[in-house]
Amino acid sequence: MQPELKTEIPLGGVNRFFDAYLFDLDGTIYLGSELLPGAKHLIDTLRERGAKTVFLSNNPTRDPQMYIEKLTKLGIPVEPHEIINTVVSTVLWLTQNHPNAVVFPIAEEPLMRALATAGIRMSDKPEEIDIVIASYDRTFDYKKLQIAFDALWQHGQAQLITTNPDRYCPFPGGRGEPDAAGIVAAIEATTGVKCSANMGKPDRIMIETVMANLGVAAENVIMIGDRLETDVRMAVNAGISSALVLTGDSQLDDVERTTPEHRPEFVLSRIDELIPKTG
Repeated sequence: MQPELKTEIPLGGVNRFFDAYLFDLDGTIYLGSELLPGAKHLIDTLRERGAKTVFLSNNPTRDPQMYIEKLTKLGIPVEPHEIINTVVSTVLWLTQNHPNAVVFPIAEEPLMRALATAGIRMSDKPEEIDIVIASYDRTFDYKKLQIAFDALWQHGQAQLITTNPDRYCPFPGGRGEPDAAGIVAAIEATTGVKCSANMGKPDRIMIETVMANLGVAAENVIMIGDRLETDVRMAVNAGISSALVLTGDSQLDDVERTTPEHRPEFVLSRIDELIPKTG
């Protein structure tokens, strides 16, 4: 039985349609390999009304094509421009801000492939490295840590960035895996160099990447996700509406412990509660 909500935030209570909807994926649209209840009905309804839908993810172990294939298989076909994850935001940020930088990606194949496709030079020689990218990497080992250490501390010229700030990646059934924050922490602890930029939620780089091509005023955009510390906080920081759906990570007691300025505008038991009852 869910605890009683002790804040002034209504459970449900979405009273209007928006022009654009930004959706987190895992824990919001689907959980693992299963579509969450009401997700397809909601997306179909929004698209029939002409609303824009964009799907966001902090997961850099998938590229947009992999998300397109997964969502299409689950019954929600999407176009490439509707997928923004940290592979996209990282590559875009590098090409716009450091087009000639040599990078050392502590990362898995999707990000490595995207960097190569964008013409970004990669190296594991510390004296050549301008930027160390700490990402969600299940092949992280001492050799990679040593290269980052040498580039950041021994040579002292490199910058440390991360694809995403997540401490863990949740899986169905309560299991999780250590995420990029653990790799960042290891590098920061050994070098004393602080991470200077984050490409994922909740930081501005991700939302600016989305809003730049959305063509919708902020007051007509809503972000929907299952995490207070990433999805909701990004929306609050960007000045757009937010909805927390209780099908993933954060729950009602987490909302109650959150300061009022960081709470979501709406709290939903399931995602199709975004459809106004009078709409």
